[in-house]
Amino acid sequence: MPKEYRATGINLKGMPLGENDRLLTILTKEHGLIKAVAAGARKHRSAMAGRSGLFVVNDLQISVGRSMDRIKNAEVLQSFVGLGKTLAKLTAAQYLSELALMQALSAQPQEELFLVLIEHLERIQAAANQNVLAHLNHGMYHLLAIAGFAPQVHSCCISQKAVVAKREISKWKAGFSIVGGGVINLEDDGNPHDHQPDEVGADAMHNRISHYLNATELLAMQELAQTDLADNILETHTTDWLAVERLLRAYAQYHFDRPIQSSALIDNCFFNI
Repeated sequence: MPKEYRATGINLKGMPLGENDRLLTILTKEHGLIKAVAAGARKHRSAMAGRSGLFVVNDLQISVGRSMDRIKNAEVLQSFVGLGKTLAKLTAAQYLSELALMQALSAQPQEELFLVLIEHLERIQAAANQNVLAHLNHGMYHLLAIAGFAPQVHSCCISQKAVVAKREISKWKAGFSIVGGGVINLEDDGNPHDHQPDEVGADAMHNRISHYLNATELLAMQELAQTDLADNILETHTTDWLAVERLLRAYAQYHFDRPIQSSALIDNCFFNI
């Protein structure tokens, strides 16, 4: 095993270690998730202070230690200073980072996860405040896709028929099954059923409706699968984006089998935007 290795990584967590050091959790392209000590990072005017901050991307040279690896050298490649300018952007960034940490693996390349996280952090940093929640949802969907369980949003997860949102019908709605993995069509010959959650199809025990989506919410969810969000989708009202976030949050927590701690601030950050 080499005594040193190189990596390009983004700092996702940090904690004090001893009097002057910091222990960093870093997502790298080449080696996946690593933990390494940034020696002297907590000293006044230390060169490592800025390089060990959250959401800083570094070109790293790391020494292998018996118990903990140590950062021998770090050169800043990218710094997301704009994420700290508003609580909404910081919360959204922490949220996506937590989702990335839930699926990141150690000791193997994680280039796709690294690049997708960077891409969506850039979008959140550049977004107008009223669009941060939309970009958070977009990032959540794409991180779920990398994990292998993006929700099925264009066709019914029971019948596999296309589900088309109908804004012209005021009370139109679709169902969503967390267990089933996606949207459920509630229409029969164009007329909505008043299904109860336990009465959906022959597989009701395995495909219970956990959420209901109105037409606007479904259209927003369907757009998340795209590479970029269209301008008209970005204009979707915050209350609809909050409904989508709650659905994706419940879906992610079910599949990762753990709570998303960063989600606690979502309502406070975005409810009044």
